[in-house]
Amino acid sequence: MVELNQTPSFDGALMIYLILGLILFLGVHSVRVVADDWRAAQIARLGEGPWKGLYSLASLAGFVLIIWGYSQARNDPVVLWNPPLWTHYLAAPLTLLAFVLVTAAYVPGTRIKAWLAQPMVLGVKVWAFAHLIANGTLAAAVLFGSFLVWAVVVFASERRRDRAKGVVYPKGSLARDTVAMVIGVVAWVLFAFWLHGRWIGVRPFG
Repeated sequence: MVELNQTPSFDGALMIYLILGLILFLGVHSVRVVADDWRAAQIARLGEGPWKGLYSLASLAGFVLIIWGYSQARNDPVVLWNPPLWTHYLAAPLTLLAFVLVTAAYVPGTRIKAWLAQPMVLGVKVWAFAHLIANGTLAAAVLFGSFLVWAVVVFASERRRDRAKGVVYPKGSLARDTVAMVIGVVAWVLFAFWLHGRWIGVRPFG
Protein backbone atom coordinates (compact mmCIF):
# COMPACT_ATOMS: atom_id res chain seq x y z
CA MET A 1 0.00 0.00 0.00
CA VAL A 2 1.05 3.59 -0.62
CA GLU A 3 1.36 5.86 2.40
CA LEU A 4 -0.63 8.94 1.49
CA ASN A 5 0.28 12.41 2.64
CA GLN A 6 -2.97 14.24 3.35
CA THR A 7 -1.47 17.72 2.81
CA PRO A 8 1.04 17.25 0.01
CA SER A 9 3.06 20.00 -1.58
CA PHE A 10 3.66 19.28 -5.24
CA ASP A 11 7.16 19.70 -6.57
CA GLY A 12 7.10 19.27 -10.35
CA ALA A 13 10.83 18.55 -10.39
CA LEU A 14 10.12 15.23 -8.70
CA MET A 15 8.16 14.09 -11.77
CA ILE A 16 10.76 15.00 -14.37
CA TYR A 17 12.75 11.76 -14.17
CA LEU A 18 9.57 9.68 -14.25
CA ILE A 19 8.16 11.48 -17.29
CA LEU A 20 11.46 11.41 -19.17
CA GLY A 21 11.82 7.71 -18.41
CA LEU A 22 8.31 6.98 -19.67
CA ILE A 23 8.89 8.96 -22.86
CA LEU A 24 12.13 7.10 -23.54
CA PHE A 25 11.01 3.60 -22.55
CA LEU A 26 7.55 3.64 -24.09
CA GLY A 27 8.78 5.64 -27.06
CA VAL A 28 11.37 3.00 -27.88
CA HIS A 29 8.74 0.29 -27.52
CA SER A 30 6.36 2.17 -29.82
CA VAL A 31 8.66 2.57 -32.82
CA ARG A 32 7.17 -0.42 -34.61
CA VAL A 33 3.68 1.05 -34.16
CA VAL A 34 4.34 4.64 -35.26
CA ALA A 35 7.36 4.28 -37.58
CA ASP A 36 7.69 0.70 -38.76
CA ASP A 37 9.19 1.67 -42.14
CA TRP A 38 11.80 3.89 -40.44
CA ARG A 39 12.61 1.03 -38.05
CA ALA A 40 13.12 -1.37 -40.97
CA ALA A 41 15.35 1.18 -42.72
CA GLN A 42 17.51 1.61 -39.62
CA ILE A 43 17.91 -2.14 -39.19
CA ALA A 44 18.95 -2.41 -42.84
CA ARG A 45 21.41 0.47 -42.43
CA LEU A 46 22.92 -0.47 -39.05
CA GLY A 47 22.44 -4.22 -38.99
CA GLU A 48 20.17 -6.18 -36.66
CA GLY A 49 22.82 -6.59 -33.94
CA PRO A 50 23.70 -2.90 -33.52
CA TRP A 51 20.01 -1.94 -33.73
CA LYS A 52 19.13 -4.37 -30.93
CA GLY A 53 22.06 -3.04 -28.91
CA LEU A 54 20.90 0.57 -29.22
CA TYR A 55 17.31 -0.50 -28.56
CA SER A 56 18.35 -2.32 -25.39
CA LEU A 57 20.46 0.58 -24.12
CA ALA A 58 17.65 3.08 -24.66
CA SER A 59 15.16 0.75 -22.98
CA LEU A 60 17.45 0.24 -19.99
CA ALA A 61 18.05 3.98 -19.62
CA GLY A 62 14.30 4.63 -19.73
CA PHE A 63 13.61 1.88 -17.22
CA VAL A 64 16.20 3.24 -14.77
CA LEU A 65 14.73 6.73 -15.09
CA ILE A 66 11.24 5.38 -14.43
CA ILE A 67 12.33 3.54 -11.28
CA TRP A 68 14.33 6.52 -10.01
CA GLY A 69 11.65 9.06 -10.89
CA TYR A 70 8.82 7.08 -9.31
CA SER A 71 10.81 6.51 -6.12
CA GLN A 72 11.52 10.24 -5.89
CA ALA A 73 7.90 11.22 -6.53
CA ARG A 74 6.70 8.77 -3.87
CA ASN A 75 8.69 10.69 -1.25
CA ASP A 76 6.29 13.63 -1.63
CA PRO A 77 3.04 12.10 -2.93
CA VAL A 78 0.21 14.13 -4.37
CA VAL A 79 -3.07 12.39 -3.48
CA LEU A 80 -5.69 12.31 -6.22
CA TRP A 81 -8.02 9.85 -4.53
CA ASN A 82 -8.14 7.26 -1.75
CA PRO A 83 -8.53 3.78 -3.28
CA PRO A 84 -11.14 1.59 -1.54
CA LEU A 85 -9.75 -1.43 0.31
CA TRP A 86 -11.28 -3.83 -2.20
CA THR A 87 -9.00 -2.51 -4.96
CA HIS A 88 -5.97 -3.88 -3.11
CA TYR A 89 -7.59 -7.32 -2.86
CA LEU A 90 -8.47 -7.20 -6.56
CA ALA A 91 -4.95 -6.11 -7.56
CA ALA A 92 -3.43 -9.36 -6.23
CA PRO A 93 -5.22 -11.82 -8.59
CA LEU A 94 -4.95 -9.36 -11.46
CA THR A 95 -1.17 -9.11 -11.12
CA LEU A 96 -0.99 -12.90 -10.83
CA LEU A 97 -2.86 -13.16 -14.12
CA ALA A 98 -0.48 -10.59 -15.63
CA PHE A 99 2.56 -12.67 -14.65
CA VAL A 100 1.04 -15.78 -16.25
CA LEU A 101 0.20 -13.90 -19.46
CA VAL A 102 3.69 -12.42 -19.80
CA THR A 103 5.25 -15.83 -19.14
CA ALA A 104 3.00 -17.46 -21.74
CA ALA A 105 4.40 -15.05 -24.33
CA TYR A 106 7.88 -16.51 -23.90
CA VAL A 107 7.10 -20.20 -23.38
CA PRO A 108 6.95 -21.72 -26.87
CA GLY A 109 3.84 -23.58 -27.97
CA THR A 110 1.23 -22.34 -25.49
CA ARG A 111 -2.45 -22.34 -26.30
CA ILE A 112 -2.64 -19.05 -24.43
CA LYS A 113 -0.51 -17.38 -27.10
CA ALA A 114 -2.47 -19.07 -29.89
CA TRP A 115 -5.71 -17.71 -28.41
CA LEU A 116 -4.62 -14.21 -27.38
CA ALA A 117 -1.84 -13.62 -29.97
CA GLN A 118 -0.18 -10.92 -27.83
CA PRO A 119 -0.27 -12.20 -24.22
CA MET A 120 2.75 -10.09 -23.19
CA VAL A 121 1.10 -6.80 -24.10
CA LEU A 122 -2.19 -7.97 -22.60
CA GLY A 123 -0.29 -8.87 -19.42
CA VAL A 124 1.13 -5.35 -19.24
CA LYS A 125 -2.40 -3.99 -19.68
CA VAL A 126 -3.71 -6.08 -16.77
CA TRP A 127 -0.69 -5.22 -14.59
CA ALA A 128 -1.07 -1.49 -15.23
CA PHE A 129 -4.83 -1.55 -14.59
CA ALA A 130 -4.35 -3.45 -11.31
CA HIS A 131 -1.84 -0.91 -10.03
CA LEU A 132 -3.84 2.06 -11.30
CA ILE A 133 -6.97 1.16 -9.34
CA ALA A 134 -5.02 0.36 -6.15
CA ASN A 135 -2.96 3.57 -6.01
CA GLY A 136 -4.31 7.07 -5.75
CA THR A 137 -1.28 9.31 -6.19
CA LEU A 138 -0.37 11.54 -9.11
CA ALA A 139 2.86 9.62 -9.72
CA ALA A 140 0.96 6.32 -9.85
CA ALA A 141 -1.60 7.77 -12.27
CA VAL A 142 1.17 9.01 -14.56
CA LEU A 143 3.17 5.77 -14.39
CA PHE A 144 0.46 3.12 -14.62
CA GLY A 145 -1.87 5.23 -16.73
CA SER A 146 0.89 5.66 -19.33
CA PHE A 147 1.58 1.94 -19.44
CA LEU A 148 -2.13 1.15 -19.68
CA VAL A 149 -2.67 3.53 -22.62
CA TRP A 150 0.48 2.21 -24.32
CA ALA A 151 -0.63 -1.40 -23.90
CA VAL A 152 -4.13 -0.71 -25.25
CA VAL A 153 -2.71 1.02 -28.35
CA VAL A 154 -0.01 -1.57 -29.01
CA PHE A 155 -2.34 -4.53 -28.47
CA ALA A 156 -4.81 -3.16 -31.01
CA SER A 157 -2.01 -2.34 -33.46
CA GLU A 158 -0.42 -5.79 -33.22
CA ARG A 159 -3.76 -7.53 -33.70
CA ARG A 160 -4.45 -5.43 -36.81
CA ARG A 161 -0.99 -6.25 -38.17
CA ASP A 162 -1.53 -9.97 -37.58
CA ARG A 163 -4.91 -9.90 -39.34
CA ALA A 164 -3.49 -7.94 -42.28
CA LYS A 165 -0.65 -10.43 -42.70
CA GLY A 166 -2.84 -13.47 -42.06
CA VAL A 167 -0.70 -14.60 -39.12
CA VAL A 168 -1.86 -17.87 -37.59
CA TYR A 169 -0.27 -18.99 -34.32
CA PRO A 170 0.33 -22.71 -33.63
CA LYS A 171 -2.44 -24.34 -31.60
CA GLY A 172 -0.14 -25.13 -28.67
CA SER A 173 -0.64 -27.71 -25.96
CA LEU A 174 -2.05 -27.98 -22.46
CA ALA A 175 1.35 -29.11 -21.20
CA ARG A 176 2.96 -25.87 -22.38
CA ASP A 177 0.15 -23.87 -20.80
CA THR A 178 0.82 -25.66 -17.53
CA VAL A 179 4.52 -24.83 -17.72
CA ALA A 180 3.72 -21.16 -18.35
CA MET A 181 1.25 -21.05 -15.46
CA VAL A 182 3.65 -22.71 -13.01
CA ILE A 183 6.52 -20.38 -13.94
CA GLY A 184 4.21 -17.35 -13.81
CA VAL A 185 2.82 -18.27 -10.39
CA VAL A 186 6.28 -18.92 -8.93
CA ALA A 187 7.59 -15.63 -10.35
CA TRP A 188 4.56 -13.78 -8.93
CA VAL A 189 5.05 -15.29 -5.47
CA LEU A 190 8.74 -14.39 -5.42
CA PHE A 191 8.06 -10.85 -6.58
CA ALA A 192 4.96 -10.16 -4.47
CA PHE A 193 6.32 -11.52 -1.21
CA TRP A 194 10.00 -10.64 -1.51
CA LEU A 195 11.34 -8.69 -4.49
CA HIS A 196 8.59 -6.04 -4.58
CA GLY A 197 9.50 -4.87 -1.10
CA ARG A 198 13.24 -4.93 -1.75
CA TRP A 199 13.16 -3.27 -5.17
CA ILE A 200 10.12 -1.01 -5.00
CA GLY A 201 10.01 -0.32 -1.27
CA VAL A 202 6.37 -1.39 -0.92
CA ARG A 203 5.26 -4.73 0.53
CA PRO A 204 1.89 -5.61 -1.07
CA PHE A 205 1.03 -8.10 1.67
CA GLY A 206 2.57 -6.25 4.62
